Amino acid sequence: MKIPKRIQPLIEDGLIDEVLRQLMSGKEATVYVVRCGSEIRCAKVYKEAGKRSFKQAVQYREGRKVRNSRRSRAMEKGSKFGRDEQESLWQNAEVDALYRLAAAGVRAPTPYGCFDGVLLMELVTDDEGKVAPRLNDVVLSEEQARRDHATIIQDIVRMLCAGLIHGDLSEFNVLVDSHGPVIIDLPQAVDAAANNNAEWMLERDINNMRNYYGMSAPELLETKYAKEIWALFEAGKLTPETELTGQFDEPEEEADVDSVLTEIKEAYEEEQERLSRINANDEDE
Repeated sequence: MKIPKRIQPLIEDGLIDEVLRQLMSGKEATVYVVRCGSEIRCAKVYKEAGKRSFKQAVQYREGRKVRNSRRSRAMEKGSKFGRDEQESLWQNAEVDALYRLAAAGVRAPTPYGCFDGVLLMELVTDDEGKVAPRLNDVVLSEEQARRDHATIIQDIVRMLCAGLIHGDLSEFNVLVDSHGPVIIDLPQAVDAAANNNAEWMLERDINNMRNYYGMSAPELLETKYAKEIWALFEAGKLTPETELTGQFDEPEEEADVDSVLTEIKEAYEEEQERLSRINANDEDE
C-alpha cells in the first residue's frame, strides 16, 4: 500500500521495513500494521490537533509536568512553539504510560518508542495470529464476563498504584486475546495524585467496565468498586495485592432541612421579583 507521509521518515531510518495495511482509524489516530525486520507490529499515527475529535481537554492535561520552563511558558501563551510542545507532550504521554504499565504488570501493548508523532508498539493478536478484537466485538459468556471484569479491575488497581488513571476506558479501548483483556489507547492518561479530576475519571472508567460486563453477568451491576478503590487510595491503603469486595457503605449524612427550606424560599422570592419586573415593564409599555 501507499506509505503514509508520517511513516516515511521511519522507513528511511530503518525503523519500519514495510507498511502492510491500515488497521483502523479513530478519533485521535490512524493505526497501521507494519513489518519491522521479522516482527509484525503496529504504528499509531497521531492525527494533527485540528483533525482530532478527541480534544486535549484541560482536565486531562492537568498535572502533567513540564521540566523546561521555556516550554511551559510557551504552552501557557499558546504560541506556535507552545502548541507544538503541547502536541508532543500529548503524544509522548501514551508511550510513557505504556512503559509504566508494563513495569506495573498491567496487560497493555509493549511500546517500542514514539518518533515524530508515530508510536511503534506491539500488535496484540489471538492464537491464530490475527489481530485481537475489541471488547465490544466479543460475545461473552457469563463466566468469561466475570473473569475478565476481575482482570480489568485488578489492572485498574495496578495502574492507580503506579499513579495513573486511563481516563477514557470503555469497551472500545480494550482488546481481548486468548489470555483476556488488554488495555489500549492511553494518550489521555492522567496523574492520579496531581489531577483534580482523577476521582470522577476513575469512577467513570470503572463504571463503564461494570456496565459493559454487567450485560453478560448482571450481578456485576450491583458492585461499587469505584468508590471502594478510591477510598482505599485516598487513605493510602491501596496496593496491587489489596483484596477488594466490590462493596462500599456510603456515609450517611443527615439532611439539612433548614438549609433546603431557606434555598426554596430564596428561589421563590427571586422568582416573584422577576415576575414583578416583567409586569412593571408591561405597564410602562
